[in-house]
Amino acid sequence: MDLGRYPHRSAHFSFRDNVRQITERSHQLEANARHAIRRLPVVLNEQQIVRLKEHTYASEGITLLDPYMQKFWRRLVEYCPLWVAPNLITIVGLAINIGASILLMFLTNGAKEPCARWMYFFTAIGLFIYQSLDAIDGKQARRTNSSTPLGELFDHGCDSVSTVFVTVACCCALQLGLRPWVMFWCCMSSFVTFYCAHWQTYVSGKLRFGKLDCTEAQFTFILVYLISTIDPRVWSATMPIINIEYRVLVALSAICSAIWSSANNINIISKGGCGRHYSSVAGSSIIYPILPMIFLMLLAITAGYRSISNVLEEHTSLLLVCYGIVFSKITNRLIVAHMSKSLLNSWDWAYAGPIAVCVNQYLNCLINEEIFFWFFLIYNLFDLLRYDIKVCQELCDALNIYCFRITPSTVLIADNSH
Repeated sequence: MDLGRYPHRSAHFSFRDNVRQITERSHQLEANARHAIRRLPVVLNEQQIVRLKEHTYASEGITLLDPYMQKFWRRLVEYCPLWVAPNLITIVGLAINIGASILLMFLTNGAKEPCARWMYFFTAIGLFIYQSLDAIDGKQARRTNSSTPLGELFDHGCDSVSTVFVTVACCCALQLGLRPWVMFWCCMSSFVTFYCAHWQTYVSGKLRFGKLDCTEAQFTFILVYLISTIDPRVWSATMPIINIEYRVLVALSAICSAIWSSANNINIISKGGCGRHYSSVAGSSIIYPILPMIFLMLLAITAGYRSISNVLEEHTSLLLVCYGIVFSKITNRLIVAHMSKSLLNSWDWAYAGPIAVCVNQYLNCLINEEIFFWFFLIYNLFDLLRYDIKVCQELCDALNIYCFRITPSTVLIADNSH
């Protein structure tokens, strides 16, 4: 055939050839990435793999707003194509949420200044998108008959990272960087609450939801963003009679709510675990998981108090994101320990960053603290991603599935669950 006489056919073949080349390169890059990940040090042992494959999700309780939101989420998932993998839904929502939160942190100069009103609204939309997509990933898994333990692990892992960025971003909307220690305790209480929820799960074997839980907390954050959209200066005003800034009042309310939620979880833990002789799911001590949390809290407090360059006051958001990433890592380890019914290791390389900060301060800051914290952040982000990606890869290989891909033409299943 003379393609010169049929230019439209020539363009068609050229386009198809380009698509084929792009597809081949994509598959090659995917294969190379998978090969590189498999070469990383092994995280899970054979016994953990077996127990992860046998794990079934167990939860109890329903939050105040969930019955109303379920109607919206059930309708929303119907618009999702059957070929879209549940984990892909989660990671897209997480990327939007984290992207909006990081942009807000930069534009508010580390929670110290107001920024353009559209940015607050954009962050509220980002959080709402994440909440919605995070809520329908399980429904998508059930309607496509692709539910696996990887879905639960991936979902909780994303939640642990989201908690860090959402909490710090909300403090930025309140401009809490002007009250650095209030912001410190507000963020730390949020990180501890999320950790305690999974500590309780590790002990009792069930993830328990209170009447006021993650859904209500997310809507509270969205409300803060929307109020800031109307007038970000409102948080600087002082409440009559008690003479407290509204930003501090909101932060104190968040801290009290976090203490209340953590106390409820600790109360459940104190009644004993589901294992033999009231031990944890792994047959270990129900108290031991508190040690990593306390250790990390002490390192964070020390870094804030002993800083020569006032790093908490000058770079509040940076410091809290750094320690939040470490909290995310130790929480993920706790989630894996619960799902695999295994013991928690005493040491984790995530502690290297916080310990190095204290050593640097003891040596009168031989390295500039701001630069040190940026290295701290990069190292712990790498450590967290390496751990999470490797765990997902090992579980995918064991289950013979892909993380972000499912087989099409699956069966529709009615979903009336939480």
